[in-house]
Amino acid sequence: MNLSAESVLFSWALEPVPALGLAVTAIIYFLGWRRLHAQVPGRFPVERLLSFFGGLAVIYVAIASPLDAFAGWLLIVHMVQHLLLTMVAPPLLLLGWPMLPMLTGLPRGAVREGLAPFLNAPALHRLGRFLVHPMFTLPLFMLSNVIWHTPALYDLALRSPTWHQTEHLSFLLTAILFWWPVVQPWPSRPAFPRWAMIPYLLIADLQNTALSGFLSFSGGVFYQTYALAPRISSLSAAEDQAGAGAVMWVPGSMAFLIPAGIIAMSCLSSKRRRYAEAVAPRTSAVLPRQPFDLLRVPVLGWFLVRCRPLVQASLFFVAMLVVADGLLGPQVSPINLAGVAPWIHWSAIVGLGLLIVGNTFCYACPFTFVRDIARKILPASHTWPRALRSKWFAVALVAGFFFAYEILDLWDRPWWTAWIVVFYFVAALVVDGFFKNASYCKYVCPIGQFQFVLSLVSPMEVRVRQPDICATCRTRDCIRGNESQRGCELLLYQPRKSGNMDCTFCMDCVKACPHDNIGLLHASPARDVIDDPRRSSIGSFARRPDLAALILVVVFGAFANMASMVSPVSSAQAAVVRMIGPHLAMLVWLVVFVLAVLILPQLITALCGWLSARAAGSRNEAALAQGFVPGLIPLGFAMWLCHTSFHIFSGILSPFPILLRMAGDLGLPVSPPEWNLAVPIFGGLPAIQILLLNAGLLFSLWIFWNKSQRLSMPPQPALQNGHPSSSGSTGVPPVNETGNRKPETGKPGLRADASGVPPATSRAPLTLPIFLPWAILATALYALGLWLIFQPFDMPLTMP
Repeated sequence: MNLSAESVLFSWALEPVPALGLAVTAIIYFLGWRRLHAQVPGRFPVERLLSFFGGLAVIYVAIASPLDAFAGWLLIVHMVQHLLLTMVAPPLLLLGWPMLPMLTGLPRGAVREGLAPFLNAPALHRLGRFLVHPMFTLPLFMLSNVIWHTPALYDLALRSPTWHQTEHLSFLLTAILFWWPVVQPWPSRPAFPRWAMIPYLLIADLQNTALSGFLSFSGGVFYQTYALAPRISSLSAAEDQAGAGAVMWVPGSMAFLIPAGIIAMSCLSSKRRRYAEAVAPRTSAVLPRQPFDLLRVPVLGWFLVRCRPLVQASLFFVAMLVVADGLLGPQVSPINLAGVAPWIHWSAIVGLGLLIVGNTFCYACPFTFVRDIARKILPASHTWPRALRSKWFAVALVAGFFFAYEILDLWDRPWWTAWIVVFYFVAALVVDGFFKNASYCKYVCPIGQFQFVLSLVSPMEVRVRQPDICATCRTRDCIRGNESQRGCELLLYQPRKSGNMDCTFCMDCVKACPHDNIGLLHASPARDVIDDPRRSSIGSFARRPDLAALILVVVFGAFANMASMVSPVSSAQAAVVRMIGPHLAMLVWLVVFVLAVLILPQLITALCGWLSARAAGSRNEAALAQGFVPGLIPLGFAMWLCHTSFHIFSGILSPFPILLRMAGDLGLPVSPPEWNLAVPIFGGLPAIQILLLNAGLLFSLWIFWNKSQRLSMPPQPALQNGHPSSSGSTGVPPVNETGNRKPETGKPGLRADASGVPPATSRAPLTLPIFLPWAILATALYALGLWLIFQPFDMPLTMP
């Protein structure tokens, strides 16, 4: 036997107290599990027993194996030990549903006479609910990890066996509490909705990523114990620390992301569950819980409904400052308001608004503010041309804007930026001055189209509160308007509206509704994308190639926009300019842009649609692809947020010296601006960007999985008398865009869905083959995003 093998073999620490404790726990659990398995084998199968025993075995390996013996010499080994105690053992223990087996395994007299009065105490129940509440377990888990990884405590644990055991016990107990809301062992009840565990896990992953990144890239040796310890391997202390950071980063992040992905695919109701609940008779008269309504919040709701002109006027004032400084100020972007406000702070505020609420920019739009004032003299009597009533014109404008931003360096041209703002005001006045029904917002405005696409995954939606009230309404003021208030100019009839596409959050329908039955309600993110109903004024996404093209431009434009910021791409651009000159180089980059943002996305998604259609047995590949394309929005949104976060963290303070400079230009007595305030460096930014990208990938995969499940099922039968029907579940008769009732046609029965899949006559297709092409596409974009995040960035819009 060689020396290394002998060292490992004789490094097992046969500590009697931990071994005896784990053995007694295993015996009690086994006795209880055996009784419960005999009574309810479906609830306590053999897998529960194996999972719990596996958790106990992992704990023993972590504290008694050579991992513990070598942890004082190698940080990598110590990190593996910690991952076993925090990421592996706790979920395995909780998957064994240990509460009832442990109680059942104890002597019945001891439980009845000794534990029962204690366990039935209300104070203990309240304490238990508090200890496993996500708002307590998440910060406790993160705090435990951060505190024990500080140099003082980490070195103390390495020097003192008592403190080392305390550290391990702290890791194990806080990890059990952390994983409790995720596993939710029966018969405990969740404190939050199941989907809330996704951000719960992602936030924990953010802390894990930040800590592991610090260990990997800090350069120096963080823990002096390892710096002074004898080297028992070829790794230096710095290399050992970097390797430990990699162990903590990759396997640790996977321990968070895999459960988050599983929850994302299964937490919300599938089509099978919703269909079963709709068909099955109700056994309870409990009313469904009403979603959160932002307009019901005191003061804030009144402000949102009544004070929109004030918000628009404020943004109009800011726009005028941008135009004035862009035209008259110094033509250096980092010190000009037109160089930083639109490209840094506006995009950050808009992204945050989309993430928290929805289409907040259109709500505060200064362009429609001026348009509404001018409408007193403008006719607005014409109808928008039928040939242009689609998003194709908007697709060209959005793509052209992205190209001009990157190739013409609009961010570095304050004068051009100012004239673009002026052009937006003029375009809104001209288009909506001659054409009715907010044609500028619906068909022209590139900013609006960008907002419409990303708001499809926002958490709030303008919609009716109680559909039954709309069923009895005869005036339909929400779309027609009345004497005191106009209705929806974008022709979105509220009872038939679904999602945020084309909704500007103008609140006109809210003010026009005579029943106060429209609110800004919480909606499950991307519910509208997954269900894809026939919406008022829009129809189904699967029937709208123009919407699919717009979404692809926004999503792939996010990656193209981010790529233009990294040094390898910037160097390639400069090399092309040197070789062929600026004019030919612009033509080359135009071709590259068209391929990357317009042509290749169409070809790739068409291929994915064809593969999924083959798997689903559908002959309508185009409709299927168009129905799946919106699933890429979360990933594209995450990429836009990564881009925005870089700008905002590198230039968040830039307006302050610029405003001082503007005040000085006007002759006001102010101190000279300090331009170095414009470049705060935030070291944890890559961790935040990775968190955003992880969330975007999981969200997109969840959408694709749900849509694939729908295609792998027979369509629902159209029933009547309280059961599902082809006309929907709102009870509102079909109406046209002006609110007039439309004649109902067609017969109830099975029909193909919007993706073109015919009703199944034999066995349903499998979900995985339908899902796989889109999962591969999303994963490839995710990998590209990770590569972009880890590239060195240029620093535009900031002072050197």
